[in-house]
Amino acid sequence: MVNEKKVLRRDFLKSGGTAIAAGALTVGAPLAAAPPAATAAVSYEPSKGYIVYDSRLCFGCQSCMYACSMTHEGVANPSLARIQIIRDAPSFTKYPYDIVMSVCRQCVTPVCVQSCPTGACHVDAANGNVRRIDQEKCIGCQRCIQSCPQRPHRTVWDPGKKKSTKCDLCVDAPYWNHKGGPGGEQACISVCPAKALKLVAKAPSQTDIAGYDVDLAPPPQPKRAFPIPAASKE
Repeated sequence: MVNEKKVLRRDFLKSGGTAIAAGALTVGAPLAAAPPAATAAVSYEPSKGYIVYDSRLCFGCQSCMYACSMTHEGVANPSLARIQIIRDAPSFTKYPYDIVMSVCRQCVTPVCVQSCPTGACHVDAANGNVRRIDQEKCIGCQRCIQSCPQRPHRTVWDPGKKKSTKCDLCVDAPYWNHKGGPGGEQACISVCPAKALKLVAKAPSQTDIAGYDVDLAPPPQPKRAFPIPAASKE
């Protein structure tokens, strides 16, 4: 089955034209220095929703990126997507590392929240403890971007607004006509043709780099026995 997936992915990428490294985000201003680390450990209520993915199923079509930017910003701009798909089609890096999926992890210990000087990046207790950014409070210091441990960072700089954004599990997506958040639907998951994204309630491993990359492939179908037609008497 692995070989079949590999061939399908490569055929898809060959027909898709020149691949782009969509993880390269435009940053409109130099990053400000991060504040000193807190001396006392701070605990946060865990988010009630986490997006996991299966990089082996992903086609690299970037439908999730366009859906994210459209539902949140009203424009088809992959650089503003809170999820990023990075394709390495030109060199055909060995499967399954030819495509990298990068989602906001809704970290159990959110460094972006800790580093925000205004409280704009916060834990939204009213919406399932989702880690999100209040645009009214954001001053554009970019400390949340600098402190994000993921690569590419999942706090996103909007050069037009000069503010930071991040995945909120579609809790506040102005152009999304469905209920979002941990108990609702997410645009990226809904549009994925490969079913390579899923929302789960339990936090994946925070120490294993592959903790969010899970097996979402459907179970193999049982072999079907087909009757052999009887030989003709003629």
